[in-house]
Amino acid sequence: KRVAAGRPATLAARRRAVAEAREALMEEPRTGVLELARRVSVSPHHLSRVFKSETGQTISRYRNRLRVRLALERLAAGEPCIARLAADLGFADQAHLARVVRRELGTTPSLLRERLAAG
Repeated sequence: KRVAAGRPATLAARRRAVAEAREALMEEPRTGVLELARRVSVSPHHLSRVFKSETGQTISRYRNRLRVRLALERLAAGEPCIARLAADLGFADQAHLARVVRRELGTTPSLLRERLAAG
């Protein structure tokens, strides 16, 4: 028998867990699911499920979009080294950053840097 997931207390707890996870990612976008779950005191599986339910996207997708936004801000500010940018934002390497940026924006970080510098 399933517990009624629609109870107000349950919904509030789910929303609170997601809000806390989002705040933690804003503070440190490199944070992984295990650490996020530990910080918000729920299991990684539960956090993954409720995060997707509340936001419509996985934690990984949300984190990548956040990191791409931060990369854009740094590129716009004149960041000269894409490899350092990738490391600072928690990507495995420059190629990983380039793949994620291409998937999210349809172009590469170096092309974005050129366009931002020209604009």
